[in-house]
Amino acid sequence: MSAEAGPATAGARDGATRRVRLPADRRTPAAARAVVRSVLTESHLDELANEALLLTTELTTNAVEHARTELDIEVVADEIGLTVTVSDFAPGSGDELTVGARNDSTEIDEVSERGRGLLLVDHFASRWGTTYLPTGKGVWFRLDRPGADPPTGDTTGGAQVGTDRSAPSASAMSELMQTAPDLYADDPLPDFATSLLSRVAEMVGAAGGTIRLDRGDGQGRQVLARFGRPPRAGSELLRVPLTVHRPYAGELELDAAPSAYAQPLAVLTAERLSLHLENDRLRRADVRRQVWLTFLAEASELLAQSLDVDLTMALVPQLVVPRLGQWCAVHTADEWGRLRLAAASHADESMLPQLHKVLAETGPDSIQARLREASRSAAQIPLGGPMEGFAVPLIARGQRLGTLAVGRHQRHRHDPDEVAVLEDVARRAALAIENARIHAERRRVAQTLQQSLLPPVLPLVDGIGFAAEYVPTGDDAEVGGDFYDVVPLPDGRWLVVIGDVSGKGVQAAAVTGLVRDVIRVLVGDGKPLPEALARLNETLVERGGGRYCTLALAAVGPGQGDTLDVSLHLAGHDQPVLLAGAGGAGFVGTGGTALGLLDTITSPTAKITLAPGDSLIFYTDGVTERRRGRELFGTDRLRDAAAPLAGYSADVVAARLRSVAINFSVEPPRDDIAILVLRNDAT
Repeated sequence: MSAEAGPATAGARDGATRRVRLPADRRTPAAARAVVRSVLTESHLDELANEALLLTTELTTNAVEHARTELDIEVVADEIGLTVTVSDFAPGSGDELTVGARNDSTEIDEVSERGRGLLLVDHFASRWGTTYLPTGKGVWFRLDRPGADPPTGDTTGGAQVGTDRSAPSASAMSELMQTAPDLYADDPLPDFATSLLSRVAEMVGAAGGTIRLDRGDGQGRQVLARFGRPPRAGSELLRVPLTVHRPYAGELELDAAPSAYAQPLAVLTAERLSLHLENDRLRRADVRRQVWLTFLAEASELLAQSLDVDLTMALVPQLVVPRLGQWCAVHTADEWGRLRLAAASHADESMLPQLHKVLAETGPDSIQARLREASRSAAQIPLGGPMEGFAVPLIARGQRLGTLAVGRHQRHRHDPDEVAVLEDVARRAALAIENARIHAERRRVAQTLQQSLLPPVLPLVDGIGFAAEYVPTGDDAEVGGDFYDVVPLPDGRWLVVIGDVSGKGVQAAAVTGLVRDVIRVLVGDGKPLPEALARLNETLVERGGGRYCTLALAAVGPGQGDTLDVSLHLAGHDQPVLLAGAGGAGFVGTGGTALGLLDTITSPTAKITLAPGDSLIFYTDGVTERRRGRELFGTDRLRDAAAPLAGYSADVVAARLRSVAINFSVEPPRDDIAILVLRNDAT
């Protein structure tokens, strides 16, 4: 339309005219429709209502969205039709909203690039155009009754075109634009796409149509909606790509005869569908990310629960397959960088032998070579056939532990989200493996240190039976402070020692070693037991550190006849249990002062005679403080458990008491358990 063209006003005297100024507000289109509806009713032009209201809505909405100024709407009716003009007050040059005449294919394409609203105006209006004024611009359209001749006073520069009987109706266009997916359906897209496709196919007279969509999930392009019959062989189809982002891709296909409206309407339909497909893609991506986050949290928790190296490495492939790959293999690297297969898994268990065979192959093009490259370069490396996938290095705290190799899915390659999740799994797995290795090393150190604090074997002495049981705390990576020993004395007797240093760990082990060695040195020099205890107390007090020690020392030697004389000293330690060979059990000895707390100590001497078959049972507080809920094992329960064991050997007594103490609770021991039995084996 030329800038000078304007709407025809001939015949306005015989009809109705309305001029209204409306604000730039979202309610303006509704107000404009009310003005047009009143004029239509007054002028008896109700048959033009659908088209007039639709086009009024499009022009006022376009003006509100883009001009953002007040609007003037002028409605002029006569005996054969209606003219509506929407004017805004936005400054701008005349070529900013230049639009074309109806059915001019070149200018329709231009309109389709700038707004679907003007395409609707071009389709339904008998004539339309744009008028540019110093204060702004106006877009007008003219609707004539079907079969009516245009008014003689028409001076518009618009193209005059007869009614296109094959063009879609306003009600059909309105239904197409108002079609929306069901918000409460589980998957509303198929029904929504089918509804859009059927409507646009009927509007352009298509014999059939198809909408295909690829969601990037390995299924390829699937039919989302279908209408009519399949296309005939050799027919030229109208294809419009769906404007969606990766990994989505698709197209709309119509078996329609070429027309001025088929392409724009197909594009309009594809864009409406693409908008909802983008929402679907974003929703699925958000759900998928939430699923991955949940998976990573569960994987971290599962890996953190294991402190066994082999179990941790065997767990990693089970986490990956089949969710993140068709197969998975964990290789560990030794100090020279050589890789060793630690664990592998395949979604198809029958393929495991082949997987092991391929992973064991050597050569410059083998998977083994690619794994070594990934381990050396600390970077992701793709793996070629026959087991296609990629390898991720296992790195924790700057150390290269090996590689995690993952095979791609059967139907699709790994997308960026899956690769990121796999790299995260590799980092968490490497950290779990390293933690398990550190724990294993600590456990070995603790066990070695603990063994060094206990005698490897107890001595074999005629007429005297010695037996001991030791159960470390539930955390086998910690060193306990409990110890026992049997030391020969210069006068031919034997010294039985059992003690408990406060606390656990390396510091407690150091004090335990100190106490054990000092006692051996002092009694080896022939020092009396009270003096040895006093010297040991001085040593611990001078050392400081807040560690103290309880001790029970018993010097045992031959008595009169077949008896054994025992000289018992308790330094803050629990009283031992005297188990008579003839039956009965009770506590003996007098309590004294723990070592390392005070400058001076007291340790009264208790003289005990062991008849043949009698036993003296020493123990640490790990036995009596064994807990079951709020209940303690206690000394009385220990005495009662020992009473039925009268007459048994020292080995049996120690083993039975250990079993009773352990079975008292299902929980692992919170403290070390040490039991030492001295028995008169004379017959």
